[in-house]
Amino acid sequence: MPKEVPVYLFLGFLEAGKTKFIQETMEDPRFDSGERTLLLVCEEGEEEYDPSRFAVQDFWVEMAEEKDLTVEALTAMAKKYRVDRVVVEWNGMLTLDKFFEAMPDGWLIAQVMTFFDSNTFLSYNKNMRQLVFDKVQYADMVVFNRFSDEFSQEEFHKIIRGASRRPGIVYEYVGGRAVYDEIPDPLPYDINAKIIEIADRDYAFFYRDLTEDMQKYAGKIVSFKGMVAVDKRMKYGTIVVGRHIMTCCEADITFSGLVVKHGSDLPLKTREWVKLTARIDIEYNKIYRGEGPVLKAATLEYTDPPEQELATFY
Repeated sequence: MPKEVPVYLFLGFLEAGKTKFIQETMEDPRFDSGERTLLLVCEEGEEEYDPSRFAVQDFWVEMAEEKDLTVEALTAMAKKYRVDRVVVEWNGMLTLDKFFEAMPDGWLIAQVMTFFDSNTFLSYNKNMRQLVFDKVQYADMVVFNRFSDEFSQEEFHKIIRGASRRPGIVYEYVGGRAVYDEIPDPLPYDINAKIIEIADRDYAFFYRDLTEDMQKYAGKIVSFKGMVAVDKRMKYGTIVVGRHIMTCCEADITFSGLVVKHGSDLPLKTREWVKLTARIDIEYNKIYRGEGPVLKAATLEYTDPPEQELATFY
């Protein structure tokens, strides 16, 4: 088996504060546990590293352009330095799939931190939404540097939560004060209701919360409107019902459906719209290739499509 090498990813655009944070991390004696560390720099900014101040003893710094991001090149670096861990300053203008595709066997993502300059964040989000989403969707922590009272925590929070509910959020104010985001994210429906009614506008939130925390919904009764998908490989009485969801932009629209078992005699066809009420059980199903939410329909009937067929988080 290949040696397991933890990878620490630091994401963000130019001048977002990645270099400064990595420099401070490498200066921290607590980060030096004797591991041979490769610092892979994929973006050259205004600020430069000062290795003379690193507390980490065994380290190597390598610059890597996009053309250098191959399995062969990174494997050669890992062998050359016999690295135990990798710290990556990622280029904000590249999507992360380029790095994931180039990761050698054994490299495992240990932590992902994303940094934004608060002064430019809204502009980046407006004009390069897909790149912003790319930096947020895998993050464990999102840090807004150079924050001030002229910005709205609620506005920034809403944008991050529209992309992912996973990361913690920190607002680093000018002057050094750090404030952790404690804005609640209530679901737009009552999960404790006898029947959980999912409004048309809320399907994206329901689908994400269900798939992220399935056990929370085990045994719950839910009612919503969705589009049918059928396949000859499915057993009689089994269909998929869902919606097309846009998380970031048109490029990432996907059909996000749930397995439904029913006893209806309706001649259901793909792309027809139905309204169903069903109990959610968490069990194995080959459509998921594993365990997932299987809806046991109590009622199933034809319905009109929603006014906006595409489900979003906005």
